[in-house]
Amino acid sequence: MRNLNSVHLNGLRALEAVGRLGSLQAAAEELGVSIGAVSQQVIKAEAQLDQVIFERTPKGMVATEAGARLLTGLTEGFNALSQAVATTQRHDDSILTISVAPVFAARWLVYRLDRFAERHPEISLRMDATTRLVNPALCDIDIGIRVGNGQWPDVKAELLLQQEVFPVCSPVMAARLREPADILSLPAVIDGRAMFTWEVWMREAGLSGKTLDTRHIFNDASLCLDAAIAGQGVMLAWQTLAGFALQQQQLVAPFGIRAQTGFGHYFVTAEGSREPRKVRDFKAWIREEMAGTLKLFP
Repeated sequence: MRNLNSVHLNGLRALEAVGRLGSLQAAAEELGVSIGAVSQQVIKAEAQLDQVIFERTPKGMVATEAGARLLTGLTEGFNALSQAVATTQRHDDSILTISVAPVFAARWLVYRLDRFAERHPEISLRMDATTRLVNPALCDIDIGIRVGNGQWPDVKAELLLQQEVFPVCSPVMAARLREPADILSLPAVIDGRAMFTWEVWMREAGLSGKTLDTRHIFNDASLCLDAAIAGQGVMLAWQTLAGFALQQQQLVAPFGIRAQTGFGHYFVTAEGSREPRKVRDFKAWIREEMAGTLKLFP
């Protein structure tokens, strides 16, 4: 343990995060500090260790041979520390900590939380809204909900909902449409981070190979939806994103044609561990709420 006295813990955290994530930017986002701060911590840690841990290359930070050995041990060590802390924090059955994407939280979950509180007044909900997949075994997260293919290492993924996509637009724009091909005349609002393209829906609608003119590209699906509500164009949305806006008649989903993307919403929990009652209760409530959403899409 005396070896640790010569190196600051924050420096070791910075080394481990950069090595695991592959870049200063990703490490900064995870650690909640600036890129410059991470860079300085790495430089100081290398000086304290008297070792070059990373080679600075045009492709980014690449671990040296000595660095790779150190990083393996650091990752194992920080995982063990994280797991110990998480075990202590999860002991409180009155607090449920969930990890969800910001767009899922803002466009679907937040409208329903009052019903969860009414159903389970004994549980206080704490939400971590992040785009990162987290391993509940290594942190204080009890359960996550993520969109993807469900093939994530070291976690248990349980399908909640198959993702289906469909065009949505303002009622004024929808009034011009008579058949699926008419949608080609509308400008598209594109989610630049989407895991699918318009071709998925075009195939289902018998329009394979056809394209729309792009009006705006956003890196956030929630902004795309707001643009569609504002009449800026047509967006390719999915059930949990557009359900509330459709219910409020802010948007219209013309033609009723939906296409599966091959992705889905999944519960993400710790692999190999028994789920506490608060997690089981939350999952049951989410499934019940999701069944209500699906009634909008007969």
